[in-house]
Parts: sequence; structure tokens; C-alpha cells
Amino acid sequence: MFQKQKELQGHSGAIYTCVFDGEFLYTGSADKFITRWNLKRGTQDKFAIKFESPVYTMELFKHLLFVGLANGALHVFDLKKRIELKHFSQHKEALFSISSNPNKNQLYVGDALGNLSVWDIETLDLLVYLPLDSGKIRDIQCSIDGSNFALTCQDGTIRIFDTEFFNEISTISGHKDGATAVLFDPTSSEHLISGGKDAMLRKWNWKTNTLLLEIPAHNFAIYRLIHVGSYFVSASRDKTLKLWTIDLDFIKRLDSKEGGHYHSVNDVAHLNDSLFASVGDDKRIILWEKS
Repeated sequence: MFQKQKELQGHSGAIYTCVFDGEFLYTGSADKFITRWNLKRGTQDKFAIKFESPVYTMELFKHLLFVGLANGALHVFDLKKRIELKHFSQHKEALFSISSNPNKNQLYVGDALGNLSVWDIETLDLLVYLPLDSGKIRDIQCSIDGSNFALTCQDGTIRIFDTEFFNEISTISGHKDGATAVLFDPTSSEHLISGGKDAMLRKWNWKTNTLLLEIPAHNFAIYRLIHVGSYFVSASRDKTLKLWTIDLDFIKRLDSKEGGHYHSVNDVAHLNDSLFASVGDDKRIILWEKS
């Protein structure tokens, strides 16, 4: 089962987001820096970017790094050329979620007021801008086949859109106090799992808006859900990570007693099917490996 492999430190503020490009881990922080880490060496390398505002969310698509800031700015970097390609001010409020769709070459961006923008990754053109009036869009995830994407919203809904015409095709009233994390089930095109401020995990048939399973999973809000091998991992404000089967069977709790986080766990990055990284308000990056 998973156990702590390594811990990295270097940020002077809470770490909100992390992404992995197959070699390096990138972390974004309240200290307004993105830092890059060589995981083989366990060290920070010389690559770093300073911004005018805290870094809330990031997404990698091939050699492009998309960065969303607390002031609403969206930055696009070419990591091969080490240059900034674009800087967009389409959103006026904090960006909390960015997700890419490799099947459609689309980028989805959500902000604190419930505005959604969709971009063409090849041209970096804005395809559509939708004011959803849903409150904060905390998470955006794309379906396995790229035909749909799901949003978690502050008003408690999980909203599913098609990627052809960007119609809202399903709306689930998922979590009373706000939906915060979502994950499509890789074993079924009709199922997804959601987490909320109510600390609940719920499994849905999103095509029929049917609740299939639910479990009180954490003590506070669930901030991220990711696949790791045959399991999925939930990260929470309650300072813990938990491993589950896709049917919501509990596997293991990773907390401070296991060498884990002392404060809110904000994001998790899949490194491979036996390794993942977590980041949190305690300014720490922790690598977890399957033993």
C-alpha cells in the first residue's frame, strides 16, 4: 500500500496546485511563484516564474503550461522555448480551475463568479464564454473519451457539458454546501464521483441524474480527486488523503501520523500508477509510493 517516499520544501507560502510533465513537478503557491522540482534528485531546479498574484491553478498540455492567478489572469508558457506566449484578462475574478481536453484540443477555465471560458489550444482563441451564475467553479474534469466535461460549482451543482456545442446536458444537485471535486469513472462512461464541502463522496449516473452510492468520507471539504492505478485518491481540507476503490470502498488514510500534511491538502498530481504527489497549506510537497 502507499507510504511516504519523500518530502520537498522550498515555497514560503501555501501550495495550491501541482502538475507533472513526466519528468518535472511544477508547484504554484501563495508566494506568487511557480517552482519546478527534479523528483529523481529530490531538489528544486533553476526554473521558477514570479507572478503579480498568487497561483491558484495550473494545467499542462504537451509543452504548454497554463497558469491561473488569484487576480483572474491566465498565462500561457511554452516550456520548450522558455517564453510566455500569451497573457489573457478575459476573467476578472480568481481562477480556480483549468482543464485540458487532448481529444478536442480544448482548454476549460473556471473562475470565482461562475464564469466558464473555452479556448482552442492550438490557436489560443476564445471559443465561448459562459456566465453560469453558479458561484465558484472549483474543479473541471474531462471525460475519458473527451466528449464531455464536468464542473463543480459553489451552488452545489455538478454540471456536465458536451464538447461539440458546449450545451449543458446534465445538471446534478450534488452537494448542499457546494460541490468541489469531480472525477469521471474510467470503467463506465455514465458514472462519475463527486466531493463537496459537506465532506461527502457520491457516485452518480450522470446521464440519468441518479445517485448510486454515497459515503461520509472526510471531516471537511474535499478539494481533489484523482486516479492512481486501480484506486482513486481524495484530498481534503481536514489535512488527510484517503485511498478508495472506484466503488467507494475505503482502502487507507494518509495523515500526519503517516508523515503527511499538517494543514489543508489542496491538490494531488498523478506521477505514475505507483506514485503520486500532494501539496498543501503547510508549504510541503509529499511524494507517496506504493510499497
